[in-house]
Amino acid sequence: MDSWKSVWGTFIERPNRFAVWVEVNGKGELAHLPNPGRLREILVPGRRLLLRPAGNGSRKTRWTAVGADLSGMLVSLDSTLPNRFVPGALAAGAIPPFRGWEIVAKEPKLGAGRSDFLLVRGKRKLFLEVKSVTLVEDGVALFPDAPTDRGRRHLRELVGAVREGIRAAILFVVQRPDAHRFGPNMTTDPAFAETFWKALEQGVEAYAVICAFDGERLHIEKFLGPDYLVLPERRPDL
Repeated sequence: MDSWKSVWGTFIERPNRFAVWVEVNGKGELAHLPNPGRLREILVPGRRLLLRPAGNGSRKTRWTAVGADLSGMLVSLDSTLPNRFVPGALAAGAIPPFRGWEIVAKEPKLGAGRSDFLLVRGKRKLFLEVKSVTLVEDGVALFPDAPTDRGRRHLRELVGAVREGIRAAILFVVQRPDAHRFGPNMTTDPAFAETFWKALEQGVEAYAVICAFDGERLHIEKFLGPDYLVLPERRPDL
């Protein structure tokens, strides 16, 4: 990380999904937050946030909040970073289930919407959906941290691909290094958890990569396959 490009501020409050008030050198500043998630466990008053200059003046805010200091552990706050990180990780062969696969399209059409990536290997195709994760409880990386109709739709579209004989997978990119397992957040979004169960039963694959964040980039600490997937008990009313 180039330290001259970034400064530390102190979180004050969050006026809307994409902005935070921070104190920088004794002055209140409004910063852009590139993450619509709740982030309730992270954005607490007094939390140190890593701020990067907003850049070319296209935003009204001077800063962008890119990271949070959780007792010395830096957590990425940019929910768009995983989609920028994945192509390089795939090209380097750093994600075992996708070694030898090549990205041929970003945001390809899938069902009524779009997936994140279309990969090919020979004549085979694979639709890959990437999800950013910042919530970790008791070592388990949990998605989502807020109810997500969009996330459920993505799962249903992956199931549709599998039914057509196309491989489909969801990859959770955990933007902090303290997780050892992963799974759906039953407490926050039981409907997503149920859709996730059904997707797995119908052949959608699920994996996670646990990453450290250096202030600019993600670095894979470990890969988690299905053996590390935590599936809470299904609710009978769903």
